Amino acid sequence: MPTSISTNRCKNIYSHTHVLTHTLHISFMNKSIYLILALLMVAGLVSCTDENIGPSITDTRSTIYEDSSFTITGTTVANTRLQARTSTQLVGKLHNPGYGTLTSDVVCQLMPSNTIDTTGVLSIDSCRLTLCITTSNSSAFTGDSLAPMRMNVYALNKQLPSPIYSDFDPTGYYSPGDLLGSTVYSPKSAELQSSYSSSTYTTYYWKEVHVKLPQSFAQSMYELYKSNREAFSDPDKFAAHYPGLYITNSYGNGRVMNYYATDIDVYYHQHVQLTDSTDTVYAAQRQSYVASTPEVVNNNNIKLEPDPKVKEMVAAGQAVVMGPAGYEVNVKFPIQEIIDKYRENTRNSLSLINTLELTIPVEKISNTYDVEPPAYLLMVKKGKKDAFFDGDSLTNDKDSFYAKYDKSTGTYVFSGMRKYLLNIIDNENGVASDDDINLTITPIDVSTYTTSNSSYYYYGGTKTTVTKIAPSVSQPCLGKLRLDKAKIKVVYTKQSAE
Repeated sequence: MPTSISTNRCKNIYSHTHVLTHTLHISFMNKSIYLILALLMVAGLVSCTDENIGPSITDTRSTIYEDSSFTITGTTVANTRLQARTSTQLVGKLHNPGYGTLTSDVVCQLMPSNTIDTTGVLSIDSCRLTLCITTSNSSAFTGDSLAPMRMNVYALNKQLPSPIYSDFDPTGYYSPGDLLGSTVYSPKSAELQSSYSSSTYTTYYWKEVHVKLPQSFAQSMYELYKSNREAFSDPDKFAAHYPGLYITNSYGNGRVMNYYATDIDVYYHQHVQLTDSTDTVYAAQRQSYVASTPEVVNNNNIKLEPDPKVKEMVAAGQAVVMGPAGYEVNVKFPIQEIIDKYRENTRNSLSLINTLELTIPVEKISNTYDVEPPAYLLMVKKGKKDAFFDGDSLTNDKDSFYAKYDKSTGTYVFSGMRKYLLNIIDNENGVASDDDINLTITPIDVSTYTTSNSSYYYYGGTKTTVTKIAPSVSQPCLGKLRLDKAKIKVVYTKQSAE
């Protein structure tokens, strides 16, 4: 028997054995008629089952049921081919006992600046590739912060394919002789930068890794702009002249670093007229000519060999999520059982569905560099997963849902599943298809945008909006989902005559 909650004291009850009811004796002869009307209006707005509603509602009993008697099962499968349209660039090599061995490098196109400064420019002095990381060690890199490693940057000599996937092999798309630059890099040696925002009254900090590039590389772009500005109007037209870059780790083992922004800065001198004067000065300037952005092809070429211990867990039938390009879990969600039990318990009564929620505990898997469970998980209909990522989609709570890892409770909570249930009841006559039942749980990266109504004088709160969901490539992740301890909670209200 599903658990119910009294209407005047809603609280979590996890027993499946007893029912608390709250009887409402309502008469049309008193002011309680307003309560009846309010209940009926809410029931109609929230989507109710109107099978065999009794003709009399003068005396009714309203009961809220919470049912958590359902179970979910799943199987771990390899997820080695990702299409991630993201500006994230993961570079390095990491051997992490308990996790595995991860190698990642990058191929990317370049988004050109629409306008390049040419007025009074006397010479192009130099240029460098700038790669940005956060100041948070946990998100900037995984591994040994001091391990000596070298980065090489090559010019691509061939157009990148589209779509492109994480198992892409850059061989044949560059020549080892086209080395543009090289540098020894680490989080410790990266240069600290800052910028103040007057709109949020906040100083932002980040770190930069720099790779010196040939002056001739920037000079050729400058000359192209002067002779053919149309080439800078569109990334495809620009790619015809500069197919892109290949960024790789040339030696060293012990770390992968996550760069969230990459551009090429050009340094030059120009004559600048002084304000309110006819005099000019010979001033040093800097401009970003190109950048790697989500609008152009940017691909992390990933090779992941899971640790033997992780493979043994998968072979034993345990539910493992691992990234990047590691493992995901296919689950069978008991949606038909939920519908059948709901209908059985609400037959001949007015009812409405309040909540459908899935909570999955996750366990950390011990590893040397303390790689944690994924920051976010996507649960999507298995047959729609590829289309979800191909279409650069956001979750709709009907076919797809996401949950954030809660470190304090060690759980993921998929709380917005009510529309998924109602869609099957309302549009599929309550009969779940295989597509409704078979879901995939996979690690993802989630990008958000936060707006603030605050000012210097008051705090008006903030609003965070999800702007992008992509397969997880930003950093290593590993966790064991405890499907055997997962809790599916269905809450619904049933109203019946006395």
